[in-house]
Amino acid sequence: MKVSDLVRELNLTVFCGEAGLDAEISGGYTSDLLSDVMGHIDEGMLWVTMQTHQNIVAVATLKDVAAVLIVNGASPDEETLEKGKEEDVPLLGTPLSAFEVTGKIYSLLQQA
Repeated sequence: MKVSDLVRELNLTVFCGEAGLDAEISGGYTSDLLSDVMGHIDEGMLWVTMQTHQNIVAVATLKDVAAVLIVNGASPDEETLEKGKEEDVPLLGTPLSAFEVTGKIYSLLQQA
């Protein structure tokens, strides 16, 4: 499944990184602890988090994730948006909780 498919299926907000919406999602990881994400997420995965600061872009770039999905209706701050645009990292948003959206994503990836 491509990031763009997930955006469409779950009606996600695209904050930035439109150039990366054609990336394939190989799996996902849900965590708010940056060191945990760095230790467990793999290239091409979708990262689900409540974090909105610019360090999420640094971790996403370091681990070459497909996209970062910010939950609970939160929005990235201006510095994060600028960094996301610079690095072409898709930053997405949803009003759903991490629990809810992770379940929906898991179900969609199983069907794909």
